[in-house]
Amino acid sequence: MNSSSGALVSASTKSGYYDASASRQAFRSAEIIIPPSGYYQTAEGNTEEYAGIRDNAFKMVLDEALSTFSIDVDTASYSNLRRFLTNNQMPPKDAVRIEEMINYFSYDYPKPETGEPFSVTTNMAVCPWNTGHQLLMVGLKGKTPEATNLPPSNLVFLIDSSGSMNTSDKLPLLREGFKMMVRQLRPEDKVSIVVYAGSAGKVLEPTSGAEKDKIIAALDALNAGGSTAGGAGIQLAYQTAKEAFIEGGNNRVILATDGDFNVGVSSTSELERIIEEKRQDGIFLTVLGFGQGNLKDGRMESIADKGNGNYYYIDGIKEARKVLVTELGSTLFTIAKDVKIQIEFNPGAVKAYRLIGYENRMLAKEDFNDDKKDAGEIGAGHTVTALYEIVPADSEETFGSVDALKYQKPAAAVVESDEILAVKLRYKEPNEDTSKLIEKVVRKTEIKDVPTGDFAWAASIAEFGMLLRDSEHKGQSSYEDVLKRAKANVGEDKFGFREEFVTLVETAQGIAPAGNGQINFK
Repeated sequence: MNSSSGALVSASTKSGYYDASASRQAFRSAEIIIPPSGYYQTAEGNTEEYAGIRDNAFKMVLDEALSTFSIDVDTASYSNLRRFLTNNQMPPKDAVRIEEMINYFSYDYPKPETGEPFSVTTNMAVCPWNTGHQLLMVGLKGKTPEATNLPPSNLVFLIDSSGSMNTSDKLPLLREGFKMMVRQLRPEDKVSIVVYAGSAGKVLEPTSGAEKDKIIAALDALNAGGSTAGGAGIQLAYQTAKEAFIEGGNNRVILATDGDFNVGVSSTSELERIIEEKRQDGIFLTVLGFGQGNLKDGRMESIADKGNGNYYYIDGIKEARKVLVTELGSTLFTIAKDVKIQIEFNPGAVKAYRLIGYENRMLAKEDFNDDKKDAGEIGAGHTVTALYEIVPADSEETFGSVDALKYQKPAAAVVESDEILAVKLRYKEPNEDTSKLIEKVVRKTEIKDVPTGDFAWAASIAEFGMLLRDSEHKGQSSYEDVLKRAKANVGEDKFGFREEFVTLVETAQGIAPAGNGQINFK
């Protein structure tokens, strides 16, 4: 394969290319797109944007016994940082969202019981990077309906065809990804295509999945050019989805873009407002990010969150196949919406705690019982994982203090219990507005000496993420420890994604000492 096809090529890293020979045959497939030399811009010429992230701090249980957050099934951060590391560059710190790294991978959690949309699993062990602390894992696994029971889909492909999409890793890759998806459609499914450049337009009316050639021909006819009227495109896409709405079906807009909207409604807040209004019609949103150099990651993540949606970054045809073919069910079919987790820590067992990741998914404690408060969705077969670092109650660590309150009495005495914490989850069925509650407790007898299996794998990813972010909470983290634990817990790896992770850690280990190699973006 040669560079003109958009395939991986091998050359000096000084020219901006990645040396495939050092990457286990380029992650097995040689499918990650590397544009021609010079495509990677300097920091001064790069307009990529990432929302700022401040690591969650430790919270004292006596002050804040409840930790509340929305689940997150986005995976864009992982495939984006893979893009950087594949090119021997450390990702910018704010591009590293640890929860998305962890949730990129599937975990072998128990299947849900009959009638339940997902199962809840908890594990607890000594924290690998701070042996004086403990690590809690909370895992969810969504049910996987039989293919014959999946509802028909009404899909609107909203495609950015502006001039900024005219590179091999954008519109051409987007086109091939959608073609793969179209080949999976059933006759009862239907697809519309809306494009936007200087203005928005409909290029394909709702078309049955049986007419694959017609849909593919419409995709092949797309060309890139003009400015980017993203807001107008979003409005037309939702209007199209509403006109073709399938009652009881999967109604979804799939937005494919680099996020660089620059005409008409283009600010993130304005776009969020539009999407928040449109989601009331029962139409979900999936955002697919493409390209580099002008990627607006923060904007795409934000609008996906507001649209009852999910966000993926497509760095090559292999990732397109993962999102749009292999994991199509979890990408498209929501089995539970507004999924929230609230954990109550027992001060008799826990002194302090810290949620690892999910910084932009935190909720007020009152939001947990508020069914009007939006939260994340979980798709068919999806797994969702969250990790907490916990400081035991008998620890001598201090986390700051304030003077005694003048107008309040001291806190009540701690209740004696063998429970460490209680996990509560709220969720709604996709077409309902009233939430349901699931509860589970974790007892002291459940603490293990070390994480094992999937728990150890997730811990390795969290530790790697803290190293990439140079987190103040990384403790005794090291690339050596990450590699040792990851290699020992690869487990079943059907598609090679876990082995690929090991390669990425090795790459980061090799380039991190040289000033970290990080590029500063907005």
